[in-house]
Amino acid sequence: MAKTTYAVEDIKAIIKEENVRFLRLMFTDIMGTIKNVEVPVSQVEKVLDNKMMFDGSSIEGFVRIEESDMYLYPDLSTWMIFPWESEHGKVARLICDIYNPDGTPFAGDPRGNLRRALADMEEMGFTSFNLGPEPEFFLFQLTEDGKITTELNDNGGYFDFAPTDLGENCRRDIVLELEKLGFEVEASHHEVAPGQHEIDFKYANAIEACDNIQTFKLVVKTIARKHGLHATFMPKPLFGINGSGMHCNMSLFQGEKNAFFDPEGELQLSQTAYYFLGGLMEHARAYTAICNPTVNSYKRLVPGFEAPVYVAWSGRNRSPLIRVPESRGLSTRLELRSVDPSANPYLALAVLLQAGLDGIKNEIQPPKGVDRNIYIMNEEERKAAKIYDLPSTLHNALKELRADAVMVDALGEHIFNNFQEAKRMEWAAFRQTVSAWEREQYLELY
Repeated sequence: MAKTTYAVEDIKAIIKEENVRFLRLMFTDIMGTIKNVEVPVSQVEKVLDNKMMFDGSSIEGFVRIEESDMYLYPDLSTWMIFPWESEHGKVARLICDIYNPDGTPFAGDPRGNLRRALADMEEMGFTSFNLGPEPEFFLFQLTEDGKITTELNDNGGYFDFAPTDLGENCRRDIVLELEKLGFEVEASHHEVAPGQHEIDFKYANAIEACDNIQTFKLVVKTIARKHGLHATFMPKPLFGINGSGMHCNMSLFQGEKNAFFDPEGELQLSQTAYYFLGGLMEHARAYTAICNPTVNSYKRLVPGFEAPVYVAWSGRNRSPLIRVPESRGLSTRLELRSVDPSANPYLALAVLLQAGLDGIKNEIQPPKGVDRNIYIMNEEERKAAKIYDLPSTLHNALKELRADAVMVDALGEHIFNNFQEAKRMEWAAFRQTVSAWEREQYLELY
């Protein structure tokens, strides 16, 4: 997305010209849910003067009731008018950072926390951390009264097009809306599973890329509903078919130069790229809790459905956790394949950046790349090649996160404590639930 720098006066002028009637002030909570405070345009002075308050105690994981007042500081570069009309006039949005009443950044704001990681990166001499995301989603049919079903909207397959891909019209409309909003869509296609779709957009610096992911989710859900469909970013909504991932293509830059590219290096990767890769490998089991943050995430990370299960990397092979796509020069990047779209993008990018920076600081050499299909290797062969499993449950992933000081620090105390507590409760609730599978297996047998 081409960034435009707006001044306060520009925004006021656009509001008048475009007949904007409402301002949607958006932010993301610790769980990755988009929140918004919608105000009439009469409040624009207050909004642009950073004087807009909200009750932080009503947002999970933010603050206690006795310290509830928080301020929304809009980031003017995120100004955007939504292309769909509301019956009461146009709606514009601004993404906000969250501040305490004393004017200091709020430690529980995921977007602010990512800024902290980026400041560490800049101290090390890098100017930007870029992300090209590949989010996948499913389209399910809605009933006539708007209830969500698990009926898929098509029987399409990878790269199919109509007539089997009935989601094509919906996906085309999503792409058109994204382009109206300034997204540069690079690819849009049906994914492997029936009802599953992927739309890839151009890489951007970390904060902008995370803002784009959150905007993307909002657009996808809004347009799907207009087609009588429900779009879900749940990692594994159906048994027996591929789940949805959000592969993350990452690169570090120093000015105009891609710090991962070295024409003389092995695979044309720089020593910096190898150390960053070493850090990603070193901390993989711990950051899985952030990149795969739901009980359901671990139903996707199983052998046989394209999602990675093992901590390994390769220049070619698609079965490991991290691969190095073919492009070189400015497009040199590392692709992490475990992340799923239920992840809070701001938290995921903060832990991934800090894992890579730790690799650079401590010169962590990655193990040898694996060019065999890991799924057909036995346990002894995997052990010999130093290939470890990713955590198999949210519970195990949280244990790994707690034990990794670098990853805990990447989240900061407030976010780490609140994230861990919420996820501990999620796991406890899941453990107490008796599933249909258990009844089918055991009710008659015992």
